[in-house]
Amino acid sequence: MDEQLNLTLERRRQPGRTVTAGPRNARYPAFVPDQLPPAIEYSGQLMARLSEGDRALGELNGLGRMLSNPGLLINPFIRKEAVLSSKIEGTRATITDLYAREAGQGANLHPLSDVDEVLNYVRALDYGLERIASLPISLRFMRELHERLMRGVRGEEMRPGEFRTSQNWIGPPGSVINNASYVPPPPQEMMEALGQFETYLHADDGRNPPLVRLALIHVQFEMIHPFLDGNGRVGRLLITLLLVHWQLLTLPLLYLSAFFERRRDEYYRRLSGVSHDGDWEGWIAYFLEGVRDESRDAANRAKRLQDLQQDWRDQVTGTRSSPLTLKVVDHLFEAPIITIPGIQALFGNVTYPTARKHVEKLLSAGILQPFGEKSYGRSFIARDILTTIDT
Repeated sequence: MDEQLNLTLERRRQPGRTVTAGPRNARYPAFVPDQLPPAIEYSGQLMARLSEGDRALGELNGLGRMLSNPGLLINPFIRKEAVLSSKIEGTRATITDLYAREAGQGANLHPLSDVDEVLNYVRALDYGLERIASLPISLRFMRELHERLMRGVRGEEMRPGEFRTSQNWIGPPGSVINNASYVPPPPQEMMEALGQFETYLHADDGRNPPLVRLALIHVQFEMIHPFLDGNGRVGRLLITLLLVHWQLLTLPLLYLSAFFERRRDEYYRRLSGVSHDGDWEGWIAYFLEGVRDESRDAANRAKRLQDLQQDWRDQVTGTRSSPLTLKVVDHLFEAPIITIPGIQALFGNVTYPTARKHVEKLLSAGILQPFGEKSYGRSFIARDILTTIDT
């Protein structure tokens, strides 16, 4: 019994191997993770977390199947994820900044470079959701995601769309490789680990259920750290894309960045716990807790957005407005910041005075409020939508 326990502890202490790399006068240790899957000990507590996560995700998926117009809810969820996943990496842009940028309002935003990074996240996720119809999630797929994520923003010099050919490391600002908190595999070992990672993505893991596999895949990708920059964001993009690709969700309604951001210290501690101590079970329990909490939160927000949309449609219908006004109301759930020229472009063959009339009706109803300080080319915001998404 003691021998078996010692073997279990030894496995936990050895989640991979340490190699020595670098030139002879500047050698450093780097970590190479073992091939997935590790041996997981399914305690009663872990099984309970798995059951809760599965049930909450199933309920969210059922709600998604009942949506008559899912695009009205998917767009806000994607944008919230983009803001929070980027915030983990240090950006300061808000969801209001993002919608304003998409509406063509670039003034008075947080640093525009931050907003553009978040916008790239949206574009990468949209691209990935479309691309999985024709390309399995693979190393090529990851490079394509990374190229779109890093295109034209901070880190663009970090070889967008290419795996690194030099060593990187993780640590506080100003740290060097010798005092880094984590040094991922050197390039040669990294490519070998990536090959094994891709094999696991396409393999049938009969030992672990899908949500556990997803937890393993996320931490393994972060331990390999295959890009010079953007690894955290790509790793979080893969969570959503795999949920849809594996048909655990019909629609992309679940995002874990809110959970990771809210408990950021624990997020990093749990990731580190795997690479340093082999504590896969601690990481998996944390991950499943995030699936449970964010599935419930997403279902709640989706229902609130549906109720808000119906309330506004009822309110507008009661004022005997034209069908176009109802279409503008529905469009607000995709783009809560609008302009009058934007409405013209969206619906076509609508004059400026006609578009302005519909905006004025929504202003009178309290659905829209003026946004920004410009007197010419003004924008208008549906604040209740942003409040429902973001609080």
